[in-house]
Amino acid sequence: MLQHLRANLWLLLFTLILCCVAYPVVLLATGQLLFHAHAQGSMIPGPQGKSLGSRLIAQPFTGDEYFHPRPSAVSYNASASGASNWGASNYLLRDRVARTLGPIVKYADGRHVAPDVEKWFRQQPGLVDRWATDHPEVARAWAAADPAQAKLIEEWKSAHPALVAREKAAGDKEPAPADLAPAYFKNFSREHPGEWPAGNGDPLWSVPAVFFERWLEAHADAPLQSVPADMVMASGSGLDPHITLKSAHYQLDRVAGAWAKKANRSLTEVRKAIENILEEKKEAPFGGWFGVPLVNVLEVNLTLKEQLGRARAD
Repeated sequence: MLQHLRANLWLLLFTLILCCVAYPVVLLATGQLLFHAHAQGSMIPGPQGKSLGSRLIAQPFTGDEYFHPRPSAVSYNASASGASNWGASNYLLRDRVARTLGPIVKYADGRHVAPDVEKWFRQQPGLVDRWATDHPEVARAWAAADPAQAKLIEEWKSAHPALVAREKAAGDKEPAPADLAPAYFKNFSREHPGEWPAGNGDPLWSVPAVFFERWLEAHADAPLQSVPADMVMASGSGLDPHITLKSAHYQLDRVAGAWAKKANRSLTEVRKAIENILEEKKEAPFGGWFGVPLVNVLEVNLTLKEQLGRARAD
């Protein structure tokens, strides 16, 4: 009996040492000695040893002089990786894609569609009311997207107590700004026909974004350029650090124009420099045997800042 117990205890001790000490130590040593950069999270070093980000995690870029990453359902929060889980039949998915398209889509001749959407919108009194009535969940999303937009509803709430009281009567609790958003938009449409609330200036909630789909329904024959899918569709993780080379080239006019202005250089010269950077940084899975060429957004944008920013300083 004692002999068997002693053998089992020795086996337990050996297993604990092997699995909980020796194995992790070997893996840690192998990672740190042979794959140090990868083991540390593929961090990209910056000035004074400060990390600028990970090569594996997407970051938001909104400036015209930078390439923009894929949309993210988790707002690029690395601790909350995931997708929206919206199905193809969910209008919220269609709305998000349409709002992403509105500010960026172009005609076949290269002109942006956004100015025409704004012009058409101003000629459609009552459109905001119809939009809020048809899609109250999107109106509520507008209010929840930014405190500046919620504040507009709070100000409206103070100026229209009778309308708010009517909304409050339908529920058991004090309505939040998002709850009041459909009523706010209906009233705003009557008081300010052909206008849109200022909000926080987010392009995804601008007139070209919100009303692009309705404009497209009224202009089904408009000759539009195709937009790369990864510019409007989020990845499964919401943190994909790459975009396709095709997506980068679609953004090239905007990026080159912004850098030409900042660096005070000719557009042709800057565009050629950026094309060279994209060509240098492009990669493909399995050495190009599978998939399409990709570029890492953070790496490319840092290279732009280093090369074109330095040229500007010179």
